[in-house]
Amino acid sequence: MTESTSAPRGAKLEVGQVAPLFTIATTEGEVTLAKLVEDAAKGVIVYFYPKAGTPGCTKEACDFRDNLNSLKGAGYTVIGISADKMASLEKFQAKQQLNFLLGSDPDHAIMTEWGVWGTKKNYGKTFLGIIRSTFVVGKDGRLEVVQYNVKATGHVARLRKTLGLD
Repeated sequence: MTESTSAPRGAKLEVGQVAPLFTIATTEGEVTLAKLVEDAAKGVIVYFYPKAGTPGCTKEACDFRDNLNSLKGAGYTVIGISADKMASLEKFQAKQQLNFLLGSDPDHAIMTEWGVWGTKKNYGKTFLGIIRSTFVVGKDGRLEVVQYNVKATGHVARLRKTLGLD
């Protein structure tokens, strides 16, 4: 995989672009996207979520958990990334029995590069936050699926359809 991307920092990414590389602290130690892609049979699903333990994020994480064997069987590795501190991620992973990596990006550096740290609206208020998003990085390091502003409920089922798994 190459380090370069054609998108300016913070811009929305597009299918076909080289995925921005990262190294991140996870619930299973430090990992790099390059190594995850190298080790995956088909690709890596990178999903960004606002906050561990909240209802929507719990629903989405449990959905990935419940579908992980099928996703792995199809050749995909999953990593979820939030701004939560590692202690919160470890607690979330244990409580929900999550069987995939959770990464911590507290300074939003990775999120900014992937275009998921940005302006959000909730109940009429505008603020900076994590835009719930999912990406699939292929074996060549390019983005095969780019989904911003996804809804937590039913997201994994929709992703499976996009990947041709259903």
